[in-house]
Amino acid sequence: MKKTVHFFTVIFSFFSIVALQAQNREVTISIDTLSTNVYMLTGRGGNIGIYVGEKHVFMIDDQFERLSDKIKAAISTLTDKPIAFLFNTHMHGDHSGGNAKFNADGTTLVAHDNVRTRIKTNNQKKVDAKKMSLEDFALMLPEVTFSEDITFHDGEETIMAYHVHNAHTDGDAIVYFVNNNVVHMGDTYFSGRYPFIDLNSGGSVQGYIDAHKKTLMVINEDTKIIPGHGRPSNKEELQTYVNLLEDIKGKVMAAIKAGKSLEEVKADSSLTEAYDSTHGTGFIKPERLRETFYTSLKSMQ
Repeated sequence: MKKTVHFFTVIFSFFSIVALQAQNREVTISIDTLSTNVYMLTGRGGNIGIYVGEKHVFMIDDQFERLSDKIKAAISTLTDKPIAFLFNTHMHGDHSGGNAKFNADGTTLVAHDNVRTRIKTNNQKKVDAKKMSLEDFALMLPEVTFSEDITFHDGEETIMAYHVHNAHTDGDAIVYFVNNNVVHMGDTYFSGRYPFIDLNSGGSVQGYIDAHKKTLMVINEDTKIIPGHGRPSNKEELQTYVNLLEDIKGKVMAAIKAGKSLEEVKADSSLTEAYDSTHGTGFIKPERLRETFYTSLKSMQ
């Protein structure tokens, strides 16, 4: 019996590997040109930002480790300059999973203080389970961290990165290329779909909305926005998104004040129905969004 179980385990593992390889082959890294020097790369996972500077590249996020070679190949079609800085907008694996592959000699990995803490904690479990080497563990960790903001200078370009508190997570940072007028918002913005607000990692509904409002004060009508997921956006669309979030927040708050339970709010499609057809078909479905809003807003009372 044990041999039979082992046989099926081997077969399952084999087909899992084959399926994963096929899935990776299907991923195409597409490139959007947003300005003279800034590009958005889309594959599987969070959108990547690439700034080609005078002597080097400033990269934002790196998706999954298994896609690193494809991402490097895509970048090579834009420039042969080295990557001097790799910036993690937050700690989730679809934005930081390729850290070890890109964190080579000459590349400095930068993120908010909390990003390093969470990546370290999460990957220590992989090391303990012997699913990650100590060498890769070290390469996954940001080498330069900051608490509130940090500024980079490259010729005439100024790159501002600022922390937004308890938004998507507790370590989110938004990156603004001033002269190119492009901002990368990471997962503090899901363009054209409902957001994933990671309450278990320090995210909150109010912090998420506040992150949008802070960015609206920084950008102008001509700014190109790289969202964490979705197509490139702009200030007008971001403002519309804030209005959507505020509307849903108000309705859920009213339900909470009326004594509605979590199950009642999850089941009440009227709270989000105005936006479900346009924003509720992605990763986060309407019922899950209502649950997130209820749980986050209820905790504030």
